[in-house]
Amino acid sequence: MRVTAEKIAQLEEIAYQIRRLSLEMITCGRWGHVGGSFSLAEILACLYFHELEVDPQNPRWEGRDRFVLSKAHASPALYAALALRGFFPLEELYTYCELGGRLEGHTDMTRTPGLECSGGALGQGLSIAVGMALGFRMKEQPYNRVYCVLGDGECNEGQVWEAAMSAAHYHLDNLIAIVDYNKVMAKGFVWEEMGLEPLGAKWRAFGWEVLEVDGHDVEALLRVLYEARHVRVHGVPVAIIAHTVKGKGLRETEFNYKWHTQAPDPEQADAMLRQLARNYGRPEEGYSKLNDPVAKEKFYGGE
Repeated sequence: MRVTAEKIAQLEEIAYQIRRLSLEMITCGRWGHVGGSFSLAEILACLYFHELEVDPQNPRWEGRDRFVLSKAHASPALYAALALRGFFPLEELYTYCELGGRLEGHTDMTRTPGLECSGGALGQGLSIAVGMALGFRMKEQPYNRVYCVLGDGECNEGQVWEAAMSAAHYHLDNLIAIVDYNKVMAKGFVWEEMGLEPLGAKWRAFGWEVLEVDGHDVEALLRVLYEARHVRVHGVPVAIIAHTVKGKGLRETEFNYKWHTQAPDPEQADAMLRQLARNYGRPEEGYSKLNDPVAKEKFYGGE
């Protein structure tokens, strides 16, 4: 598999935009999950702008791949990816968590274009993905794939392992699970709250092929996604363990459980956006909705 430097640079830019937009949305909505959204940025960029067969102009296209965000509290990152991909206008992102809006704190497939399932209660996404993969099998659609992103803390749920056992039993080689292994849960590090290791061995014991990758290395991600889709073991589902950093991109948020659920105020967000831009080599004075007078009037009373 060959990927050009231009493609890698494009996906890295999209990952940066996912982080920027997520932070702005969370600030505007005054609620949200910065840490778990930031850790997903490169994964979503690679999926939605390289790997997934989807059509923003026809979201219910029968031949599309399916994506399930089981850790649905990271919805800001997914909404940002969907908007950047063209499923709905970028401006709509700033209605996140607004009453009557289409972008809820946890995903709602009945409201938001491009969503394949609703989320909220952790542990259910892989079961939904198993059902989708079985559906493709029954419809004799061999080329469609189902991708499911799980949180690491979510893997404490027994339902995850019931679904994993079912996927192996039914030989669902059209199912790819991606564990966002960012090492931090809501109140502390994973190994302090409920250790997962040896995580790869657990998936293998349940009958899955396992690939591990740096979840922030775009080129490496593209390589394992290609391998999972095209060079897999026949009849075996694939689990990709993506080693990531909670809150990746900002010193204040990285590996900091306090940013699992927290929204910055506008002044704090402005400083964070500037830092994010510096860290990614972007101009600090680039466009930010938080600097827009209309947005400030709407969300902060003109402050």
